[in-house]
Amino acid sequence: MKRTLKISFIFLTTAIVGIWSFKKFNLNPSHSVGDIIDSLNRVNVFYNGGISNIEERNTADGYNLGMKYQCVEFVKRYYYEYYNHKMPDSYGNAKDFFNSSIGDGNVNIQRALLQFTNPSTTKPQIGDLIVMSGSIFNKYGHVAIISNIDDGVVEIIQQNTGPFSNSRETFNLEKTDGKWQISNNRIMGWLRKKTTANI
Repeated sequence: MKRTLKISFIFLTTAIVGIWSFKKFNLNPSHSVGDIIDSLNRVNVFYNGGISNIEERNTADGYNLGMKYQCVEFVKRYYYEYYNHKMPDSYGNAKDFFNSSIGDGNVNIQRALLQFTNPSTTKPQIGDLIVMSGSIFNKYGHVAIISNIDDGVVEIIQQNTGPFSNSRETFNLEKTDGKWQISNNRIMGWLRKKTTANI
């Protein structure tokens, strides 16, 4: 019994240290933290090394963009630089960008953006901010920007995906019973800047 407990303790400790190291340290020698690895509309995506690597806070004109080079920092910087949009609530984890109490197509006041559920009667479009729920390995959730939509496929661009993951990812987009759905069960929905065209 003591031997089993000792082996279990060693295994658990090794696993915890391994996961912490994977998240904290840069395991990909082809990039350094802060390297530009992609961009959309001249807004750069930076390499973050380990998923949990935290750099200093990024601000612009006193507006909180988030912690460099987290996923939240990229989407907020994209909306700030490309759309000149400041969110009234500039804080929160990725999953907090989606408010499940708001109906499909209504305004998310915290973010000053229209919010659509997945699925939605409104088709996602390029520039929408995708919000994903938390998972076993990432309780904070994830956010990204839709960079392209073509032939039933949605492409997203994202920051802070780990040392060996790509900044781009694709998901199927289907319309069933009058509703558009992005085929990923973690995607709660998408947010969009309110314009005169979509009021």
